Amino acid sequence: MTKKQAPKASKTPQSPSPRSPQASHASGTAARGDLPGRPGPVPPPLSEPTEPAEPLPPKADQDGPATMSPTGQATGAEQESVAQGGAYLTTAQGTRLPDTDHSLKAGARGPVLLQDHHLREKITHFDHERIPERVVHARGAAAHGVFLGYGAAGEVSKAAFLAKDVETPVFVRFSTVLGSRGSADTVRDTRGFATKFYTDEGTFDLVGNNIPVFFIQDAVKFPDVIHAGKPHPDREIPQAQSAHDTFWDFVSLHTEATHHTLWNMSDRGIPRSYRMMEGFGVHTFRLVNAADESVLVKFHWKPKLGVHSLVWEEAQMISGTDPDFHRRDLFDAIEAGAFPQWELGIQVFPDTPEQTFEGIDLLDPTKIVPEELSPVQPIGLMTLNANTKDYFAETEQVAFHPGHLVPGIDVTDDPLLAGRLFSYLDTQISRLGGPNFAQIPVNRPHAPVNDMLRDGMHQSAVHTGTAPYRPNTLDGGCPFLAGADTAAYVEAPVRVPEAAKVREAPASFSDHFTQPRLFWLSMTPPEREHIVAAYTFELSKCYEQAVKERELKVLANIDPQLCEEVATGLGLPAPAAAVPLVPADPSPALSQLGGTWPADGRVIGIVADAAADLDGVRSARQAVLDAGMVPLVMGPTGGALDPGGDPVAVQRTFATARSVEFDALLLAGVPGAGADAYGARDAKAGAARPPEAPEAPDPRVLLLVAEAYRHGKVIGGWNGAERLLMSVGITADEPGIAVAGSGTAALEALTAALGEHRAWDRFPTAL
Repeated sequence: MTKKQAPKASKTPQSPSPRSPQASHASGTAARGDLPGRPGPVPPPLSEPTEPAEPLPPKADQDGPATMSPTGQATGAEQESVAQGGAYLTTAQGTRLPDTDHSLKAGARGPVLLQDHHLREKITHFDHERIPERVVHARGAAAHGVFLGYGAAGEVSKAAFLAKDVETPVFVRFSTVLGSRGSADTVRDTRGFATKFYTDEGTFDLVGNNIPVFFIQDAVKFPDVIHAGKPHPDREIPQAQSAHDTFWDFVSLHTEATHHTLWNMSDRGIPRSYRMMEGFGVHTFRLVNAADESVLVKFHWKPKLGVHSLVWEEAQMISGTDPDFHRRDLFDAIEAGAFPQWELGIQVFPDTPEQTFEGIDLLDPTKIVPEELSPVQPIGLMTLNANTKDYFAETEQVAFHPGHLVPGIDVTDDPLLAGRLFSYLDTQISRLGGPNFAQIPVNRPHAPVNDMLRDGMHQSAVHTGTAPYRPNTLDGGCPFLAGADTAAYVEAPVRVPEAAKVREAPASFSDHFTQPRLFWLSMTPPEREHIVAAYTFELSKCYEQAVKERELKVLANIDPQLCEEVATGLGLPAPAAAVPLVPADPSPALSQLGGTWPADGRVIGIVADAAADLDGVRSARQAVLDAGMVPLVMGPTGGALDPGGDPVAVQRTFATARSVEFDALLLAGVPGAGADAYGARDAKAGAARPPEAPEAPDPRVLLLVAEAYRHGKVIGGWNGAERLLMSVGITADEPGIAVAGSGTAALEALTAALGEHRAWDRFPTAL
């Protein structure tokens, strides 16, 4: 393919925009090195204010939707001008209110009067505050950012936002699939990764997951797989997980689900953070360049921090200690200036009539193309650099749709994608109260809209003209049709082969085990151990023996060792494979281990007390900030260590901290037991200190260290920290243990070890 001129850049910035990666703290995003959770720009007073004043400004890390009109026109208005403001409480119509604590009554003890318009308005609005939550992906977190095109896609797509140095605002929503809005973040589940690009040519939505394949090959099965995965309808449990009979009954019978199920049982099912999560478009898409030449592609989001996961015990503990762990991690990282970044990449394949590559059917959403066969080519960088101002207005009301396309990007005949093209639009109408959901601020395009669509619920655009039809003369012929030379969206003229109407799948869709076997063989021993443990845990939660035995037959068709290990855990015999085990070359790209990654944004817990080397704590804390990580100091009580000198603020106490909050621990010596270190006050402390050991370390710190150790986390220390480690049976020469002469030296060794995420060499494996 000859190189074509890149499309005209639609947003080539002359200076950093408020959401550009280079934007400053003052322009609405946090500066690197700030601690998360800091107070707002104007501290609140201790007493309730009595003098009327305007609302306080938002925090520096927050941003809202751009101020576009309902028809996609830039208004130039400040965001504060479209938010509620004014010093006085009013009705929805702007009438000031003298009281909102008492209903209008016939006397102080009399009945409430029906004429109380404020009561009726306030309660009626409250009664209707909730909208139907998403059937899937109900629990989510989102942020604003910017996408910077590399220009590398110019030969294969005419999409203007992919051109070199074009900046495009984005809004990204991460989510879990099965749970309700009130479920926990760290359940074992697939995660959604949906990105809205506000391009000058219209809105493009890339609506994907953190797993590159799906449970089903045809959208007609989508209600089945979701009904199977959701809580049992008779008792509405279990919530937000797949460890139950209906899920395993379905996937053990419907074996095209095997590949996705295996990914879910791997570490991918419990990501450490949204910031360390890969994203995939799942389907094969078609790109078209300026010469109308087409290729097929798969989209990939590659996190700059690498792909990293929790261990299962961590995930279980976090669900109890902090069910909002993932959303808190995302918000805190952005607030601290550790902006998450992903490169958008594409795998490119020839657009042939067969739509296959190296024998892999590109229209089968249960299949991947290994990166060793088709490398992922980076085409742009996304940076999330602003938190939302209003969860409901933005995260809850954002409406994604795979059919939101721009010139240069087209769909294929993937039968799962075909159903999504219908379903996403249909569900927005139900959730958001009508067909005008695109006029909600977070959904408004950043390109002019003249769609001739009129009326409907929540129509907020006041249209002019008298002729919402074509052709017309009454509105001067407007709106006019655009041509391809004026960036019109023209579907690729793909030839449809002659065929009969059938309810069938192609023969290539019938291989359900080759790629799961490829995935299993590509895992390292620790990752295989986790997969075995996940299958064993999940199937142990099933009541029906037949379901367990049937799934073991499925596992036998993936790998005999996998089947045998899970069968042993279930106390059942391992069946033999029913299909030949196909040889497969492992794909190292499928493993999360084996590389080294930046430590940006990692949370370092610094454990100290008043007797610790506080100068060393101060130096280490600053070094953590300078390295782009987040330090949290733990002490026996709240407040500060050394309050009479240069105080060291304590963010966590021994009573409130758990190891799951931190990526690594830095021990500033051996902290003595706090005054509340006894079981009646804090169960983590266990029994009272024995009288013969009054100077023993705080038992909650010992628990903290022991948990971090068995979760494979890096532990550093100085100032006698090796004695604390020995108290829990850890020696200084073990993998991932960094004891040094100073806090900064220990941190340096700790940071280097963090590049591999965890110290997996600490634990032997049987696989």
